[in-house]
Amino acid sequence: MNKAQLVEQLAAEIKITKADCERVLDSTIEHIKKAVKKGDDVTLVGFGTFTKAKRKARMGRNPQTGEAIKVPACTVPKFRPGKAFKDFLN
Repeated sequence: MNKAQLVEQLAAEIKITKADCERVLDSTIEHIKKAVKKGDDVTLVGFGTFTKAKRKARMGRNPQTGEAIKVPACTVPKFRPGKAFKDFLN
């Protein structure tokens, strides 16, 4: 499912326009991104938790040449699914 399909289904289910639904979805995603960037965890009970994590610098390999390269440290987003979401899938 892509974003357009999600917007279409949500708009039909809650009976609002697709444009309004897309604005709400975009705003929600932006607020989650800003909170995680700031260092806050975003927990949606029954769904999961968005956090940020630090990755240490490490040595990697260029797959084409086999040459060793240094991969710098970075910050990455993480998502931990909640128990209810995991139970729903099983």
